[in-house]
Amino acid sequence: MLELVFSALITIVPDYLYRHYKQGKRWGREITLFNVWYELRWGLTACALLAVTLITVIFYFHPSTRNVSAAFRTVTVLSDRAGRVAEVYVQNNDELKAGDPIFRLDTTRQEAAVETARRRIAEIDAALDVMATDIAATEARLAVANADLNQASDDLNRRQSLAERNNATVSEQELERLQIAVSRAESQKAAALAALDGAKLRQTILLPAQRESARAVLQEAENEIAKSTVFAEVDGTVKQFLLKPGDIVNPILRPAGILVPNVTGQGRFVAAFGQISASVVKPGMLVEMTCASKPLTIIPMVVDGVQNAIAAGQFRPGDALLDQQDRARPGTVTVFLAPIFPQHLEDIPLGSACVGVAYTSRAKEIEVGEITGFPAFVARIVDGMGIANAIVLRAQAILLPVKALVFS
Repeated sequence: MLELVFSALITIVPDYLYRHYKQGKRWGREITLFNVWYELRWGLTACALLAVTLITVIFYFHPSTRNVSAAFRTVTVLSDRAGRVAEVYVQNNDELKAGDPIFRLDTTRQEAAVETARRRIAEIDAALDVMATDIAATEARLAVANADLNQASDDLNRRQSLAERNNATVSEQELERLQIAVSRAESQKAAALAALDGAKLRQTILLPAQRESARAVLQEAENEIAKSTVFAEVDGTVKQFLLKPGDIVNPILRPAGILVPNVTGQGRFVAAFGQISASVVKPGMLVEMTCASKPLTIIPMVVDGVQNAIAAGQFRPGDALLDQQDRARPGTVTVFLAPIFPQHLEDIPLGSACVGVAYTSRAKEIEVGEITGFPAFVARIVDGMGIANAIVLRAQAILLPVKALVFS
């Protein structure tokens, strides 16, 4: 409307004045509703062309958006495992500090596992003490086997010496019996040595390994008990937290609530501009916005960053080929805004919906001489056209309470 009124002032009005004062034509007589097009055709045509040109230039170099919001991050309150809630330490909307406990899961099974692991360790320690006694007994049996072997060997050697001097003194059956006795004694000695080696291996390798395994099981069970208590990782406010003792919590199917950190989203807004504004919106541009949560207020912002990718173009590999025509929404350019005066955002809650206007300014380029002459003159005119969007934004700020409270 502003562009149309301005275009009419410099096209239709001069055309009418020329025909009225120069040609003597009067409204209602020579110029009527039936022949107004023919009489004012030059002014009407010029007005339409100028209005379209102004609107195109203004909205291209000073883009506006109705999608500005105070984006913020949330942290899902989850436990590492599924289980039944035993204790709840906080309530909904409580302020938490990093490290504060939120709730604890039932640990009856884990405590039983801890007790079992501790008893297993005690059993292995007792087995180690008993193993020392077994080793001593095995060493004693080895000594007996050595003594028996020595005695059997001495008897065999003595009988063999006698047999060599006088064959009639010692019979062959007695020599065979003594050889068998020596073989039996050697076998008993080998068995005692094997038993001793096995006992030492159990004492030095097997039982210590079993004890370490039991300690690992104990540590695992204690870790499960420690992880059963969920703590706040950052400072924030807990939301949608209605957990009660006895409820079942599942990290996949049923989270416990949401933690809104105090440090995320503060003073940073996200705006979505049309793709046609991608070549115009640059970091450092001035942006004005007004929010429904703080009406009748114009908040100056500055473009802090422009995302170099449009979200509508992303894809995830699947079992079907992508067809580009299935993407109905073209997507927008994501722009990050920062406040010029941070105190203006104190009363704006996170997630507020706002509207904004960005203004193109080439004043610095003109001052340093990068743009001179006629291009500088045109650039100043184009930059000055942003006043139209500024007026519209202020009108929206004024009419927003009326629209929201009366006509909604």
